[in-house]
Amino acid sequence: MKEGVVLLKDAVVLVTGANRGIGAAFVAQLKERGAAKIYAAARDARTVDVDGVQPIELDITNPDQVRAAAGAVGDVQVLINNAGISTGTSLMTGDLTSIEREMATNFYGPLETTRAFAPILAANGGGAILNVISALSWFTVPGAGAYSASKAAAWSLTDTTRIELKAQGTHVVGVHMGLVDTEMSRGVDGPKIAPAVLAAAGLDAIESGRTEVLADEWTTFVKSGLLLEPSERYQRILAAFGVS
Repeated sequence: MKEGVVLLKDAVVLVTGANRGIGAAFVAQLKERGAAKIYAAARDARTVDVDGVQPIELDITNPDQVRAAAGAVGDVQVLINNAGISTGTSLMTGDLTSIEREMATNFYGPLETTRAFAPILAANGGGAILNVISALSWFTVPGAGAYSASKAAAWSLTDTTRIELKAQGTHVVGVHMGLVDTEMSRGVDGPKIAPAVLAAAGLDAIESGRTEVLADEWTTFVKSGLLLEPSERYQRILAAFGVS
């Protein structure tokens, strides 16, 4: 088997934020791919209504709850850090509590979860971690400053996790995307991909050994401009939006 490849058939997987949107799509895809056990984690486990999965009460912003979950499910082989929020908060003028909430959910939560489950993955052969990030880890728009900052931190977390857990054989995947057709993006205009498309791309990366997923054309376009000077990069992005 190719180094870094983790087969999902018969695997034990935990998905955070599994009760709706992208998380629910991951759960559905994992069932189709024959995962042996799926732990579907949500702040309120009663909101997980899927046959054949094991709901888990898990608020990733609560370190005690994260550690308790890790202590209760020692057979996990794949961790999918999907839970996230967007509050539409500006860094310069927005409420600091909202900014802290985004960082707690989009960065510190996955960090706590990864730290708690890394020893479990090591004990079970290395396994894999998939982090759902965003194209907004590479640029920002008005009103998305807090979200972009938290997702930029999540991108850095993903790279660091890949390096620090390489010795234990854990394969780490970062998934970047533009708009996904979920409740979070309901009020945003623009092309959107289906949650199932994103989930499939992420799981394909786990099974193929890829480390980064650019899930749509918009994300590929954004990343291709990272070598440009910031002013030129943003002019290019604005032009794509039809803004002069």
